[in-house]
Amino acid sequence: MKDVETRIDTGASRMEIARSRGAASGFLLILLGAWGALIPFIGPYFDFAYDPGVAWTWTTARGWLEVLPGVVTVLGGLLLLMSRNRATAMLGGWLAVVAGAWFVVGRMFASPLQLGDFGSPVSNTITGQLAMELAFFSGLGALIIFFGAMALGRVSVRSLRDVRYAQRPVVAEPVAAEPVATAATEPVLERRRHRATDEVVDDEHHRRGWRHMFGGSRRTPVAH
Repeated sequence: MKDVETRIDTGASRMEIARSRGAASGFLLILLGAWGALIPFIGPYFDFAYDPGVAWTWTTARGWLEVLPGVVTVLGGLLLLMSRNRATAMLGGWLAVVAGAWFVVGRMFASPLQLGDFGSPVSNTITGQLAMELAFFSGLGALIIFFGAMALGRVSVRSLRDVRYAQRPVVAEPVAAEPVATAATEPVLERRRHRATDEVVDDEHHRRGWRHMFGGSRRTPVAH
């Protein structure tokens, strides 16, 4: 059985985390950010939009109030989903939180900052207007803030699982010299087998010599 060298990596960085810590939150944030950035352009197909109710129409207000925070949310979700570094994952969580907050309060700064007119909902019913308010701005932003804050809570605390992950055993690979050592022992074994065979042959010749010396050669009697 081969000896396997096992050592503990005690010098691992405190910033190292398992990728699964922010994976679920990151994936949900990517979905929410993509929704926020795309719904103003595809919503008019279903009469679910703000003015102008025309699909794939770019306006300054849509760019600042919906596309920008949606893209930032997607970026934060990707950092959470893919990062194994605590600082990078926390940056992704904070980006998501800020983007979610902008979804909620961004329209308050539209007029002072001259970001454009975000329009009015195309629906004439209170239920439809409420649904669009939640799906486009305040409800969407609240969800993004929730999942971003939850991800920050998970990645900011160094748990026992993180310590075990950082100090996980590292199994050393078998040394490359082992096949050479095995190959080197083969000629030795072969020489030992030849030596044993030569000793048996010499012993047999020795016994025959003693029989010839004391007993003489035995001749087969000839029948007359």
